[in-house]
Amino acid sequence: MSAPKPLAGLRVLDLSRVLAGPIAGRMLADLGADVVKVEPPEGDITRGWGQLRHGLGGYYVQQNVGKRAMCVDLGKPGAPDLVKRLAAKADVLLENFRPHVMAQYGLGWNALRALNPRLVMLSISGFGASSPEAHRPAYAPVLHAETGALARQAELDRAPRITDFVLSNADTNAGLHGLVAVLAALHLRERTGEGQHIDLAMLDAMLATDDYAHFALDEHPITRGGGEVWDAPGGPILVTGEFRNLWRVLTAKCGVVDPTPEGAPLAEKIRARREAAAKFYAGFATREALTAELDRVAIPWGDVRSVAQAFDSPTARARGTAALVDDRAGGERRVVQSPYRFSNAASGVAGTARYRGEDNAAVLADWLGASASEIDALTQAGVLLAEARP
Repeated sequence: MSAPKPLAGLRVLDLSRVLAGPIAGRMLADLGADVVKVEPPEGDITRGWGQLRHGLGGYYVQQNVGKRAMCVDLGKPGAPDLVKRLAAKADVLLENFRPHVMAQYGLGWNALRALNPRLVMLSISGFGASSPEAHRPAYAPVLHAETGALARQAELDRAPRITDFVLSNADTNAGLHGLVAVLAALHLRERTGEGQHIDLAMLDAMLATDDYAHFALDEHPITRGGGEVWDAPGGPILVTGEFRNLWRVLTAKCGVVDPTPEGAPLAEKIRARREAAAKFYAGFATREALTAELDRVAIPWGDVRSVAQAFDSPTARARGTAALVDDRAGGERRVVQSPYRFSNAASGVAGTARYRGEDNAAVLADWLGASASEIDALTQAGVLLAEARP
């Protein structure tokens, strides 16, 4: 008998788009939930991002694999009522519109709670529903700027200009914090029978996940700058830890001699000691000899890999960090596997990415018991849409 998935039987209605909401939905799907993604007529904008293979963009596949797909035009009469009927059958609803957009369609929390008191609704926005800035549109780079991450990076990197990360931290932080909140609300529902509305601001998620925030709150200068990259045989290597602590290890355990004379000015000591450390790291005959020595004295190090190389690392290969899914044309494409590994439960990507509106009929039949004639009428009215498969 195969191990069960922890969230099997859970129904999730995913109205979110791009990343902050979809990543939470993707993880819920990997944990066994029946996640139904509801898109507008034009589809999630990310359908066209990344490599297009058989009509599916890589970005969209990454965040939506394993979900079923519906397409609903909320501007058509009867469309909001259809979403209400689906929400009445859902355990969880995900959305990341600006606050009050859902209410414009009659799909705000109060309306949905009246239909389904057990519903857990996660609303992700840039600044939160209660903020005076709630109206502002917010993608990840906006929050990277607003939360100090860009300014700090520029200061510590001594960058000539501020640029954004090539990583949507604000979205992923919000989505994964949202996932935690959803699971907590579901746990509470088991005791109370009542659902919850979760108002999650990307700004809050960024600051809550910032391990350097205490410096700002204490008005204290940053005293630790993370790892440093050094030249080494076989290519650059990252060594992490405060330099003064690493220097103690290098001199006490690795035979490095302090080159600074007694009474040398501090700036000269730092320069000379860093130069000696650089010679140490670069002075081994092979990379294997260097890393063996660093392991011997418990200095943390890392290969400076590209992302493509990271998926080919020994750990990633052994843990199956890249999963294969159907590319919808008889082949396979790779996606990142979710990171959960249980002792006696299953998790991981299941199924594939779906075309816009591909599961309209199946979802309505499964969740609402809708007849073929009702589904046809909704399609004829323009409430339901679907793209032609390439």
